[in-house]
Amino acid sequence: MKKKHPNYLLSLLSMKCPHCRKGPMYRDRNPFHWRFSRIFNMYDHCPVCHQKFELETGFWFGTGYVSYALAVAFSVFNLIWYWLIFNISWKDNSVFIWLGVNGFILLIFQPWLMRISRVIYLYFFVYYDEDAEKLN
Repeated sequence: MKKKHPNYLLSLLSMKCPHCRKGPMYRDRNPFHWRFSRIFNMYDHCPVCHQKFELETGFWFGTGYVSYALAVAFSVFNLIWYWLIFNISWKDNSVFIWLGVNGFILLIFQPWLMRISRVIYLYFFVYYDEDAEKLN
């Protein structure tokens, strides 16, 4: 009987280990705590398959590019829904109102965007192995 693989997108969005797609990457699942020191409270290794998360020194510096791309995509999404609902025009200040609303929404979602950018970046370099649990 063929083994069912964990879903790639669901594993990524639930911030699971890319190697086994079962172990959590973060010690605390909630990125929206009032203490920002807990945002990057990650395990050093996956609790299930023992995959190392920080592959080399300075590995997480590349997440800035992913975070930037996510913020741009999020801003485009905000522009589209705002334009469809409120009709942005250059003749009045609605563009500046959208910039304020978009900045506020980005600020609210920033802890989640920072975490998911680390997860996406790690998924670029570590591939799924269905036998990851058996090896360790």
